[in-house]
Formats: sequence, C-alpha cells, structure tokens
Amino acid sequence: MRAKTLLLCLLCLLLAPFTLAISAQDAPITLTFTQWIPADSPRGLLFSEIASEYNALNPNVTVAFDFIPFADYTTTLPLRLSGSNPPDGGWITENVAPTWIASGILTDMGAVLRDDAEFDFADLSPSGMGLWVEGDAVYGIPFSTSPFILIYNRDLFEQAGVDTPDVMIANGDYTWDSLSANLAAVHEATGVVGLQSINGGLYTGERVWQTIVPMVWAYGGDAWDENNVCQLNSAESVAGLQRLHDMIFVDESMEQPGQAVDFYSASAAMLVGQLSRVPDENVTFAWDIAPLPAGPAGTVDVVGQAAFVVFRNSPNSEATVDFLKFLTNKANTLRIAQFFPPIRASVLETDVLVNANPRVS
Repeated sequence: MRAKTLLLCLLCLLLAPFTLAISAQDAPITLTFTQWIPADSPRGLLFSEIASEYNALNPNVTVAFDFIPFADYTTTLPLRLSGSNPPDGGWITENVAPTWIASGILTDMGAVLRDDAEFDFADLSPSGMGLWVEGDAVYGIPFSTSPFILIYNRDLFEQAGVDTPDVMIANGDYTWDSLSANLAAVHEATGVVGLQSINGGLYTGERVWQTIVPMVWAYGGDAWDENNVCQLNSAESVAGLQRLHDMIFVDESMEQPGQAVDFYSASAAMLVGQLSRVPDENVTFAWDIAPLPAGPAGTVDVVGQAAFVVFRNSPNSEATVDFLKFLTNKANTLRIAQFFPPIRASVLETDVLVNANPRVS
C-alpha cells in the first residue's frame, strides 16, 4: 500500500511541470498593441479583423488595439512603456528606430523569424529591412514603406484655370518653382490654401523634417553629409529652404502659421501625403496624385516607413512575436497592401500591389 502511494506521489511530481506548462499556455492573455489610427477607420477595422482571425486560431489570446494620436505618439508611448502596465507591441516610425534600438526598448525577433520557413524571412526586402536589422537581430517588421507623393484637388486647379500636375509633367515643366506659381494662382482665384504639409504638421513639430527634406534634396542640399556634419548652411540647402519660405510668406502658396487647413474638406488644393493617406469615397471633389516635383538637382524620392515592433518589457513578448508573424505573413501582407506599400518581394514584384489599391489609377 505504501509502495502504491509512493508511486502515485512520484507520478504527481513528474506530471506537475507538464500540468503547469499546459495551464500557462492556455491561460487567457490580452496583448495590448498601440497604433496611431482609430479603430473604427477602414485601416483599423482591417487590423481588428486580422486580430480576430488570430484569436480564432489561438483562443487564449486576445489583441486589444490602443489608439494614440500621431501628434502625441512618440511622447506618450515612452511614458506608457515606463509604467506598470506597458503595451506589448505597436507601431513606430523610421525616425525613432535607431534611437529605440540602441536604447534596448525593442525585442530581438531575429531567431524566431528566420527559423520559421513558412514565414519566409528572405521574402522581406533587405533594403526595406535596413533600419530594423543589426547583424542577426531583427527589431521590427515594416508594414509600410511609402514614398511621399502629392495629392491634389483637381477641381480647384481647374477652377483657377491653371495646369494640373499631370499636364505639367506632360509639358516637361513640373518643378517646385512652376508648381508654386500654380498653387499661388489657385490661392488667388479661390481663396483656398495651395499646399498643406503632411498632416498639417509643419508648425506643430510633428512633420518638420518630412516637409523640409523633399525641397532641400531637390535643390541639391542635405541635412548632414556622410561624416554627419550639418549641411543646412550650404548654398543648395539654403536655396531649398528659401523656396519653402517663399511659398509660405511671399506668394502664400502654402499654409501659414496658425491656419486651420484640411485638404480632405477642400480647404487646401494639395497635400504632401503617402499612399495610406489618399482620400476615401466620402470626399466631394475630384482628386489625383503626382510625384514630388523636380528642383535644380532633379527629382528625388523621399520614403517614410512604419514598422510593427515588440517592446522588450512586454510581459507577453513570446505571444506578441507570434502575433506579429501572423500579422505580417504573406496572406495578411497582401491585405494590408491596400493601404500601406509592403516590403515583401512576393507582393511588390507582381501586380498584386496595384490590384490591391483600387482607389489609385
């Protein structure tokens, strides 16, 4: 009898770790995921749909999206991360990536991503991953690598009797100088502001560099050289900044400090934007898109990027990495591509990206 009792006790001890492991694996958890788009927007609804599908495959895991306005995102998120209930993952932009990686805020996902053959890490563009990889470590998965474009209100250009960007391009006269002149004419004829900066963020500090850099580069200048020496006082950089200054304060072809401007409500003729910001079906005017104009240095491309990351102090980092793999697999990358240009070669190198964006001709 004693031997039988002892055997049962030994079995209990042997099975205990497995029982605990199974219980921990099945314990319900909620992953908090920060983003700067509202949950009820078309983009937010898509992410919620993907999260629900993940929950169906992993019934113990629920994903809760936490909206933080973009203007407050990079100041609010560090405070949240230092609190007692930090988020598990979220979005961050390319301009904070180097600092956050160096600060140890982000989780290295390299081994997990590379060891998953189905995820196909090699399908991610190496250049698109450049900011997020250090050696074998991977600190983020970009879901948007979006060139800056100009979105314009075709009706306002035609009302003012000036060429639209597509006509200017066809005529070989699509430069910052000629575009500024046409935007000034639109402002004079309609009273509407010519050009709105990205999110109207030029004067709030939210989008200063993103507004300055396209003009500075087009005029042959730069912020720094290869040795990290400031170049904003070079003749070329000054010429680009002078063009920006004149658009604001001389010909008034761009929004001015203190103005409340919203391209989508037709109070601006043009917006510096990206594919994720093209108008939806609710706008009441005809619109189109155009590349950035040329300057004396020619045409330049400026690209913004946003990535999914896992925060290092997440109490659920393993589950969050698994959710990010699901969020950025080939099938879901294709779905997200209708709003955000991806970095998966399997999507970029086919007509899938074009077909996924029916709002853009």
